[in-house]
Amino acid sequence: MGGIHPLLLKISRGESETLDFKKTISSASKIAKTMSAFANHKGGTLLVGVNDNKTISGVRSEDEKYMLDLAAHFYVKPEIDLEIIEWDMGERSVIEAIIPEGKDKPYYAKDEEGKWWAHIRVKDQSLLASKIVLDVIKRNSGKEQNIIHYTEHEKSILKHLESNHKATLKEICKRFNLSRWRAQKMLVSLVSAGVVRAHHTEKIEFFTLS
Repeated sequence: MGGIHPLLLKISRGESETLDFKKTISSASKIAKTMSAFANHKGGTLLVGVNDNKTISGVRSEDEKYMLDLAAHFYVKPEIDLEIIEWDMGERSVIEAIIPEGKDKPYYAKDEEGKWWAHIRVKDQSLLASKIVLDVIKRNSGKEQNIIHYTEHEKSILKHLESNHKATLKEICKRFNLSRWRAQKMLVSLVSAGVVRAHHTEKIEFFTLS
């Protein structure tokens, strides 16, 4: 007696920071956004031919493979090496595209207007990376030195977060009379060092102690 099919087991867990369902691929630029978010994170898996409600709709495999390849090599930079597995689920096929964690972060996706943007994975969503998060990715990838020097301002920000639990960039600028550029630079250092955590939503970004 066989166990549950590995693909069905994966689908049953639902979408997450490392798993995304796509009924179909209608745009290389849109799928590139998800690919770049996975590459900038821990890597992830795209299941094409699966609905949001976890049911299998199936795909036209050659069309979907072409779009995945186009996205990975022409709509993401640096390019992504995909691993593609085609699953035969009775009368329907599902494509599993495995995106590894990027070795050359940050990764950017080209939108429909030809502009390049970096994305990050937050829970089951691929969100645009803020300037602060993008700088943290660059620093942690070794492209910039990860050295932190605690000034009085950094100490004050940490004390403020300890008392107030969270704060936005705008609030920190106003509270300590800092320019946006200087406050961003300090937060990049604090987040890179692991003492402050950035929280992302579609509306606003805020910071807490780690």
